Amino acid sequence: MQAREGFFGAAYELRGQPDIDQHTLDRLEDSLAWFRQNLAVPPRFNLSRSKGFYRKQTTQGLSWFKPTATDHLARACDLAALLGRHGHHVEVMKSSRLGYVVYEDEYQIIAEPFSDTATR
Repeated sequence: MQAREGFFGAAYELRGQPDIDQHTLDRLEDSLAWFRQNLAVPPRFNLSRSKGFYRKQTTQGLSWFKPTATDHLARACDLAALLGRHGHHVEVMKSSRLGYVVYEDEYQIIAEPFSDTATR
């Protein structure tokens, strides 16, 4: 099951484009720096603890912001709007059934989706 690209991946892709204007690059850098300082990078994105899990076709967890992460959600909306102006469609997904929780902190949940969870 292939999941959609996350908006952080799209932001780094846009940042790497050679024809990006300086204003957009500055806004991207500011946004990504804020997330680096205010959002933990989960230690893993799937349930497997096997040392060879990366060689297997495993389900990758999806990242979700908690509804209470209002600053993060506002920043994510700003980043999504910037990406949208440069051809990256960002769709907001909401779910009450996230899947098998792999990681959780104050602002986010990483979960391997249930087989019936929309990932595309």
